[in-house]
Amino acid sequence: MEEAALVVKMLCSVLVVGVFCIFLHLYNLMWVRPERLRGKLRRQGIRGPPPSFIYGNVPEMQKIQLLMAMKPPNHAQIVAHDYTSTLFPYFEQWRKEYGPVYTYSTGNRQHLYVNHPEMVKEMNQSTSLELGKPSYVTKTLAPMLGNGILRSNGNTWAHQRRIVAPEFFMDKVKGMVGLMLESAQPLLTKWEACIQAHGGVSADVVVNEDLRSASADVISRACFGSSYGKGKQIFSKLRSLQQLITNQAFLFGVPSFRFLWASKQKELKNLEREVESLIWKAVKEREQECLETSTLSSVKDLMQLLLESAINDPNLGQASSKRFIVDNCKSIYFAGHESTAVAASWCLMLLALHPDWQAQIRAEIAEVCGDNMPDADSITKMKWVVFCCLHFNNKYI
Repeated sequence: MEEAALVVKMLCSVLVVGVFCIFLHLYNLMWVRPERLRGKLRRQGIRGPPPSFIYGNVPEMQKIQLLMAMKPPNHAQIVAHDYTSTLFPYFEQWRKEYGPVYTYSTGNRQHLYVNHPEMVKEMNQSTSLELGKPSYVTKTLAPMLGNGILRSNGNTWAHQRRIVAPEFFMDKVKGMVGLMLESAQPLLTKWEACIQAHGGVSADVVVNEDLRSASADVISRACFGSSYGKGKQIFSKLRSLQQLITNQAFLFGVPSFRFLWASKQKELKNLEREVESLIWKAVKEREQECLETSTLSSVKDLMQLLLESAINDPNLGQASSKRFIVDNCKSIYFAGHESTAVAASWCLMLLALHPDWQAQIRAEIAEVCGDNMPDADSITKMKWVVFCCLHFNNKYI
């Protein structure tokens, strides 16, 4: 009996020590290390909202956002001001309280908020510090973007940029204008038919999905030599990946407890494999098409150029070449068409809010193009269109 009691006491002691060690580890991870970093920033004059244990400033962020959502919407104010004050009201509130440079926490992650143009410029030019894309963001976005140019850092990013960037120089983009028009014409025909069906004067059109489909078709035609219908599965799977990643709320989560998302991680992996398989199938099909038509046309789309760049690059082996092609195709498929659709929606909204600018643009297009469709040369002559785009970008975005 005494031996059994002694064994029980030993087990209890080991258990207590184990729990205590786990507590110390979590305390160090969730508070001591972040507080040490905050102390270094405070000594440099950088302050911020005081965080809570475990969750940091997330409760305060959620409270400020909830209070903002409860206010009656002021559409004129939403359009006329910087979008961050509407989407991220806590940043605006803290900026007023702590200045253009401050620190805040989400879980055990410490963030430095910088709203000082000269400092941002200096940080971007720094080569002595790791000031690239945050690792916790890039790791979470890996299933959707791979290790392509949008996600990579350092030498990997520089290497990919040398290959990809020249394919977006103006002379090559001009060659894609015809394909862009082919994608835009069905969209305009659809909207015209909708207006005619409602009396021929005006009609309410929900443009979001139409613009997303049109921009996806542009990306497919201009970059990969196929229509949106052929790449529809890829876009659908990528949007499913986007929704899964967004639902994990990785910006506000506590990394130590990510094991709770095990089932979602499995679903992410399956979707990632499906996307990569579909992209590689499209790549091989395009490679075969290029071989069959190489003597007929000297015009090369982006996918063909990526293939040639990867094959001819001595720094890339066979596996690395495949990874490079698939990852950059992921980036272009998703980020390219999504950003284009959002920009087009934003421009249409702003033109609707400024009918005088809209009238000027209509008159200029009629003068430059007449009864013809615009091309690369005519677009460069549309000074008012360029001015409006730059003005909207500077004032609103």
